[in-house]
Amino acid sequence: MILTPQNVDHLNTISHWLAVNDVNGEQELHADVAILAGHAVLPGLLGAFTRLAATEIPLLLSGGIGHSTELLKTALHAVQVNSDASSEAQLLANAAVQLSSMSSIKAEQLIIEDQSRNCGENAAFSRRLLLTRELAAQRIIVIQDPLMQRRTTETFRHEWQRQGQQADFLSWPVFVPQLGLQNDQLVIEGAASQQGLWALDRYVSMALGEVRRLRDDKEGYGPLGLGFIGHVDVPHAVEHAWQRLMAEPELAALVR
Repeated sequence: MILTPQNVDHLNTISHWLAVNDVNGEQELHADVAILAGHAVLPGLLGAFTRLAATEIPLLLSGGIGHSTELLKTALHAVQVNSDASSEAQLLANAAVQLSSMSSIKAEQLIIEDQSRNCGENAAFSRRLLLTRELAAQRIIVIQDPLMQRRTTETFRHEWQRQGQQADFLSWPVFVPQLGLQNDQLVIEGAASQQGLWALDRYVSMALGEVRRLRDDKEGYGPLGLGFIGHVDVPHAVEHAWQRLMAEPELAALVR
């Protein structure tokens, strides 16, 4: 797959919007709980574990067996995480304890939700588990694959509102990915390491697919479509970039 400079600019516009970040710089984290939805972007996982290890914030790991499970197993195997777990949440729990570089996350800091199979269930099952634990969470950090960050946060917000609960959700992708050139090679920048990032075709597929899901029309996840999230306004620049990229058959064919 060959991406033109204009393609790259369009993708960067899209990914910057998708990876919505409410946690700026190295500010101290303040929240009642952090919820990490299962995914396989290793620099994001490691960055979250390391920073949360220095806090007392409970970390709820959400994920059963889903689309990213095998990718997560492969990514963790590459960094010598020893685990025979099958669920994403338990794999992440093992990784959190083994890989925190500054200080290990304490096992008692972790809450495991290992039944959810998709983003909607991540939100629904996490909410129920917090109620079961009687954890009054009014300020919640949501962590996900950066390209899924906006939709995941919107899904959590929608689930809480649908159940008549109030909470402030902070979106934290850990890093914001952008495409750039290094030694004349197109690479994904923004992360602390290149290890465990998306393959380029998966990156493009996810970025374009996420915009399609966030657009509030009959094919989207908003009220005019499947109703999984509330209405999201897609900025003109993002819509323009998406339309231009989707007009190219090779790129449009990647969207699932």
